Amino acid sequence: MFHPDTQALIDLWTALSRGEAVRAGLPARAALRPDALGPRLTRAFLAERSDDDLRIRLAGDWLEAFHDGPLTGATLSAMWRAGSIAMVGAAVRQSVREARPVVIVAGVDAGHAALEVTVTAFQGAGAGQELILGLVAPTATLTLPAHTPHRLSARMSMAVGDPARPRLALAALDGRRIA
Repeated sequence: MFHPDTQALIDLWTALSRGEAVRAGLPARAALRPDALGPRLTRAFLAERSDDDLRIRLAGDWLEAFHDGPLTGATLSAMWRAGSIAMVGAAVRQSVREARPVVIVAGVDAGHAALEVTVTAFQGAGAGQELILGLVAPTATLTLPAHTPHRLSARMSMAVGDPARPRLALAALDGRRIA
């Protein structure tokens, strides 16, 4: 069972993914109204994915206070400890590839799991460019020192729901691979 805020983002993304402006299982960013996140908006971020580079375009004030500085323009990896970057990258790629939300269970700094970070993919402006909407949901009361940059430690990630994109398969015609 997920944190209520995590579940709210999953439900919102799922509803948008069934809309008219869906391409390859991903809803259009224009379909998302920021006010649909309500008070969760302060813990949300929007990152732009181009190839394997993820840059944060927008970040809520709770997130910027948590990381003790502005995140706009920073890479998504700036939010995470070095040992977690590979798992976070794999979670983002899975969200895009399978067109479904992925939840990362994380701890603060090197501590115990206390957060859920949900990543969801949206269509970007061009081909091969996606937008990642993320939401951080504390699952426990966080009492952390102020004015200290905190980094997240990924513990595990899990995809949610059925993939909206079919798995890639090879096709053959007269014994020759064509796709």
